Amino acid sequence: MRPAIAGRIAPIRGAGIGAVVLTLGLLAGCESESEVAPKPEMTMAEPVVMEAVNWQPRKVRVEAVGTSRAGKSVTLYPEVSGEVVEVFFEAGDRVETGEAIVRLDDRDQRLAVDLARVELEDAKRLYSRYERTRESGSVTENALDDARSAVERARLSLERAKVALDHRSIEAPFDGSLGITDLDPGAQVTPSTAITTIDDRSRLLVTFQVPELFLGQIEEGQSISVATWANGSAKHTGEITDIDSRVDSQTRTFAVRARVDNREDRLRPGMSFRVIMELVAGRYPVVPEVALQWGNDGAFVWGVEEKKVKRVPATVVQRLQGAILVDSDLPEGMSVVTEGTQRMREGLPVADITGLYADE
Repeated sequence: MRPAIAGRIAPIRGAGIGAVVLTLGLLAGCESESEVAPKPEMTMAEPVVMEAVNWQPRKVRVEAVGTSRAGKSVTLYPEVSGEVVEVFFEAGDRVETGEAIVRLDDRDQRLAVDLARVELEDAKRLYSRYERTRESGSVTENALDDARSAVERARLSLERAKVALDHRSIEAPFDGSLGITDLDPGAQVTPSTAITTIDDRSRLLVTFQVPELFLGQIEEGQSISVATWANGSAKHTGEITDIDSRVDSQTRTFAVRARVDNREDRLRPGMSFRVIMELVAGRYPVVPEVALQWGNDGAFVWGVEEKKVKRVPATVVQRLQGAILVDSDLPEGMSVVTEGTQRMREGLPVADITGLYADE
């Protein structure tokens, strides 16, 4: 009868994971020691601690300095020269679209509108009279055409007079907050005289520069965090809206613009910010820091395949807390040796004692 061999690996309390006892025994059924057939020398499995590989995205934190401007911002200038007769605002006032800010002397323009309106009415009456007598043949077609053209010219003259009158009033082009002005009633202005500024501060546009290395990793709609230099913490969030179409050949950077919500009106246009972005650049295997080994040809890990170890080259991509992102041919779920690496060699059988070692 052929004898059977049984084996057991047990950890020794207080010892390292390499201290194991292999107990061999002969099962019942052997009549004598001489009946045990000789066996070839067996390679004992090396006890090791393993950990499975998982994959995760590589996260890169990018910080930049950004400069802000209002979502809408203009400096107001008059269309024409004239004398200021009324100033309707003070610095910091909120205005709505179309609300008058400054009025220039417009007496001549109002008279011009009235005159154009009278001329239009006269032209309409003449044309109407010609129309009524058209059937009698007393009015030629040429005279009728001239009267029709006169009506159109009078209408255009009236519209031009209204435009000239509108130019005597400077109005808000959009809802916003007004800046400081140096104008007072009686001041003379020209088209080159700045009246004031108006900013829509409900949202800010923050522009910052990003190294060309990250070109293609930034997309419109991506979230960012911004912080003022006063508090240092990122208490505001934004969304990327625009990415420049070219890279600056001098700085090797490209411009990115983000929109930051400011409905609480705590920020001001022109402020600088610390911009923080979290970028995701590909997925890589994650191995424990203790699993990474170094040899003459670079870094590697001991991977376990069919209960045998093999040397797998690994390039460090990013260091994490207690783990390392590597560029390596390590399938997700494959185990790597974390304890006992000093005794490894290519093709060595190993026994996983992770659970036993954890119980010590």
